[in-house]
Amino acid sequence: MTQVFVFHDVRTTDLDASRRFYSEMFGWPIIESPAGAVFGGDNGPWGGFTPLAEGDSRRPQWIPYVPVPDVDAAARHAVALGARIVKPRMDLPPGSVVVIDEPGGATLALWQAAEQ
Repeated sequence: MTQVFVFHDVRTTDLDASRRFYSEMFGWPIIESPAGAVFGGDNGPWGGFTPLAEGDSRRPQWIPYVPVPDVDAAARHAVALGARIVKPRMDLPPGSVVVIDEPGGATLALWQAAEQ
């Protein structure tokens, strides 16, 4: 089986407090990257921080990223299975992401890595 989650993102209303908490609680190293602060080390980044936008009604939360070979096809399939698109496709240098709420209400990100 391949790795189930390839990244985790904590959406928070207070980036500094979250950074301090995870660093002090678990000793997780935080490094600066072009995308901002991320959890990571010698094996590269494995998690990041996203500010929860003012007016966003969702609570602060962790969002796991699930790798898919085709993010558009995966998003269509998720919707057909009852998911709701929370954030449409966004293309970033390392890949493309679509954020969904699955039918039970949990949020996750569908992740297609950029071709190398």
